[in-house]
Amino acid sequence: MIEPRERRIGPWLVALGAALWGTESGWRIPLIDKLQVDTIVFWEHAIMVVIALPLIIPQTIGWLVFSGVAGSAVGAVLFTLALANGNKTVVNVVLNIQPVLSTTAAYLLFRDRIARGFYPWAALAVIAGGLLAIDSLDNPWAIDTGVWYALACAFFWGMSTVAGRGVMVEMSLVLAAGLRVVIGLVAMTVVLAARGRLNAAGIMPPELDRNAAFGLVGLATISGGLPLLIYFKGLQLTRASTAGYFEMMQTLAAVLFTWGVFGDPLAWHQVVAGIVLLIAVAMVQRAQRSTEQ
Repeated sequence: MIEPRERRIGPWLVALGAALWGTESGWRIPLIDKLQVDTIVFWEHAIMVVIALPLIIPQTIGWLVFSGVAGSAVGAVLFTLALANGNKTVVNVVLNIQPVLSTTAAYLLFRDRIARGFYPWAALAVIAGGLLAIDSLDNPWAIDTGVWYALACAFFWGMSTVAGRGVMVEMSLVLAAGLRVVIGLVAMTVVLAARGRLNAAGIMPPELDRNAAFGLVGLATISGGLPLLIYFKGLQLTRASTAGYFEMMQTLAAVLFTWGVFGDPLAWHQVVAGIVLLIAVAMVQRAQRSTEQ
């Protein structure tokens, strides 16, 4: 074994570390009067593990945890709250602001290049999204709760898109998709426990009849697991800054249900704003293509 070459600062770092170790009696002695010895040492190590997690968890796992919590759990909760508290069609169209957020995050985190044409079209998309959120031009400051939930959902799903791209760089499709769902379940279990609903009445309420059970299965398979596999496969072949724009297909399909099936229409100014938003986002995607060459 070859001895490492000594640097001038090395011994001083050893001395500093040793000196800091010497301060532990100042913490332990007062704690002995309040806690059992094994309890002190347990919490000492538990806190050190929390501090050390960023150092020992691979970056890919960190991206996966964020993607599972933000996209699979928190984002889904916010989206469901948005549908429950606002115009369902507006909620789905507002989500088109998500690609602007994911592109900005991809630039900040992955240094993805941003085309010059991004900025004016992104600004137009934001303005259109703001107009879309207004229910009535007579009272422009009256924005329903569902829109705010939708904007928060767009943020978390946009960040999840970027995180998912980080995962797919180093992890297989099946493993990434499976772990994301598992992490999402763990996150939702924590949420239920925090709200005091981790019990039979909270998980299996009387309203959970045959029709509701059928709906849950359809939600988790046709609209959940299957598209997740397809989506992650797409992320393997797509840059994070580009992927978000193609997620607009979710909005187009959703509007067919919310407006055509559930009868939540848009006002005339919201229709115009929605069209402008779609065009602006499409133009941003077109501008971003130049950065791939």
